[in-house]
Amino acid sequence: MIPHPAYTVDPWTLRETELDLDMLAQSESLFALSNGHIGWRGNLDEGEPNGLPGSYLNGFHELHPMPYAEAGYGNPESGQTVVNVTNGKIIRLLVDDEPFDLRYGVLHNHERVLDLRAGVLRRSCEWTSPAGRTVRVSSTRLVSFSQRAVAAIAYEVEPIDGMARIVVQSELVASEEMPLRSGDPRIAAALDRTLQPEAGYATGTRLALAHSTLRSGLKIAVTADHRVDGPEGTTTFAESSENVSRLLVTSVVQPGQRLRLEKFVAYGWSAERSLPALRDQAEAAMAGARSTGWQELLRQQRDYLDDFWDRADVEVEGDAEIQQAVRFALFHVLQAGARAEQRALGAKGLTGSGYDGHSFWDTETVVLPVLAATHPDAVSHALRWRHSTLDAARERARLLGLSGAAFPWRTINGEEGSGYWPAGTAAFHINADIADAVVRYTAISGDPDFEREVGMELLVETARLWRSLGHHDSAGAFHIDGVTGPDEYSAVADDNVYTNLMAQANLRAAADAAERHPEQAHALGVDDEETAVWRDAAAAIALPYNHDLDVHEQSADFTGHQTWDFEHTDPGQYPLLLHFPYFDLYRKQVIKQSDLVLAMYLRGEAFEPDQKARNFAYYEPLTVRDSSLSAYCQAVMAAEVGHLELAYDYLGEAALMDLNDLENNTSDGLHIASLAGTWTALVAGLGGMRLRGHHLAFAPSLPQRLTRLAFRLQFRGRRLQVQITPSGADYTLASGPPLDLYHCGERITITTDKPVSCDLHPLPHLPDTSQPKGREPLKRRLGPLP
Repeated sequence: MIPHPAYTVDPWTLRETELDLDMLAQSESLFALSNGHIGWRGNLDEGEPNGLPGSYLNGFHELHPMPYAEAGYGNPESGQTVVNVTNGKIIRLLVDDEPFDLRYGVLHNHERVLDLRAGVLRRSCEWTSPAGRTVRVSSTRLVSFSQRAVAAIAYEVEPIDGMARIVVQSELVASEEMPLRSGDPRIAAALDRTLQPEAGYATGTRLALAHSTLRSGLKIAVTADHRVDGPEGTTTFAESSENVSRLLVTSVVQPGQRLRLEKFVAYGWSAERSLPALRDQAEAAMAGARSTGWQELLRQQRDYLDDFWDRADVEVEGDAEIQQAVRFALFHVLQAGARAEQRALGAKGLTGSGYDGHSFWDTETVVLPVLAATHPDAVSHALRWRHSTLDAARERARLLGLSGAAFPWRTINGEEGSGYWPAGTAAFHINADIADAVVRYTAISGDPDFEREVGMELLVETARLWRSLGHHDSAGAFHIDGVTGPDEYSAVADDNVYTNLMAQANLRAAADAAERHPEQAHALGVDDEETAVWRDAAAAIALPYNHDLDVHEQSADFTGHQTWDFEHTDPGQYPLLLHFPYFDLYRKQVIKQSDLVLAMYLRGEAFEPDQKARNFAYYEPLTVRDSSLSAYCQAVMAAEVGHLELAYDYLGEAALMDLNDLENNTSDGLHIASLAGTWTALVAGLGGMRLRGHHLAFAPSLPQRLTRLAFRLQFRGRRLQVQITPSGADYTLASGPPLDLYHCGERITITTDKPVSCDLHPLPHLPDTSQPKGREPLKRRLGPLP
């Protein structure tokens, strides 16, 4: 998107200076606003034209049948899909009875600005109608961080060249016509007109609609209220039907005068509460917003973000694109989780309907580590949501003949939503990913109650799954067979190293937690014998190694497979999954996304430094990055082993995944994990940050083009700032008691009195590594200077 001439590079905004109708869907994702509870895509105020209409509530979904050509035991029978709920964004405009439609007339200018500090989307334009009347239209839109159920819009119209009869129609609209999202007519039919009308009204300046879903049994109520400021004689009229509730504002406006509308929208949904209760909930939230007023909502939004940036900002000098991209990324990661409050964090957040709105393992592995260091409350809520789905995970484990809990590969409501078992059911590493998030959050936050109340049970039930899934061989080694690791081009393999290492950490963490909390362990039926079994399995975990090549196997016998024919694979045949059968991918050495390399990042202590370098060199030429989850991790490990410029290139790919629409699917929502990976590539990659027990460790370095990298984070009640320049690293404690950390292996203590400065250590000189033909990352050091 940034290379498009309509987009400018700015450190604190995303600015579009002209409207390209061919890029509406992409821009709607980029300009989406959310607070983790409500999501509004960046559709134009008047609703049309659009790429993909989108208004979402976190967790609000419909069920649909899961069609199979052949029945299979354990296959999920029902899938879940995010619902486009009642649209409160729409404000239509008529100028002298002609609709304000940018496809007609003359559009003189059009600008949209996503303000990352104010947390609003601003729009302004001048347009001449086909009849020759020119008006200036401006709007400001927000989804409130401070008032979770509330979104609001300020909308103004001003005639430029003469008196105009203005009609503004502010609407709540349900059951909007949507583009077909599934090629299966059975699924399409199940999702047609998902919202069933229940009630609605329009009185004074207030609007309301209530609907329910047919299969998931969810109910939703939406209300809106308005403040109208216009010339004398301005009138209002309200009307309502099953799926539309509308306020019409009519005015004769002279040049120099304005018609202004402030719209406050509130949402409520539930599977349990009655429609009257939901209506009252939405009414109360809307009344609170109207009482707060537009200006105060703006101030609260700015205050919320000022506090966030004070503890989370990342500064990059030497590359203006990366500077803009990392703040854009942090803003959208915050929007995905800030007020989710015990709901799932979807792979697209609330920016689009991609992946059906499902949450995957990358939430715990990629997104939550960023939030743990910048907005830890969101992590607590996300893991409490996982905890609330334990019963469904236990039932899934029992169905599969396993103990403990088997968490779903993809889900909205906690039930498995994947009908493709090699990538879904067999990807048991989701259990260990959740356990890793529990351990990481507990260590970073220092939350004294979380492990005892929530984390303990999650660790125990995931550990029980590994013990029942794996087995000891005759020599005592513990194997986990028939699983799929992060690399989805290598399914149903034995002893996937990532899975085994993460399971090992899971088993040990559960045993340690049981010793720290004996009462909770007893309540969960954990005894000394069970923890001893966990520790035995962890100590004996199998880690396949090819001694001839002197590298770890991604999984057992992986290096013995035939190597994919990269030389004769056309660039247009990527991603491979769209052009080749899975059975061929599964039996070749070709990697969709980081797998063993991810294991080296998350379980770095399990590898020697020289092993990391050899492993990285071996797997790099096999990794095609057909997933947006790969580049950030390759950036981290490239920096660690000494390929600093390559790390910088991969940083650019992760950072610009959506801004440059690198995978041509930004239209259905942003890649929240790749956005989070931008932070990780900078902080864990160039900053070299690792969590070692309850301590932070850093091994910073900078590529040649960057002159300064500074980042802020929270750690155990403290606020820490790290600044890296070519001359060294400075560690500053902004608040909190003294903190011990490690710089390049050396222990240092920082206090609020003064920064501690350290020299950078030189990186080893390594021969260049290669990538599959045509899959090399773009060279950032050759890109445009800031």
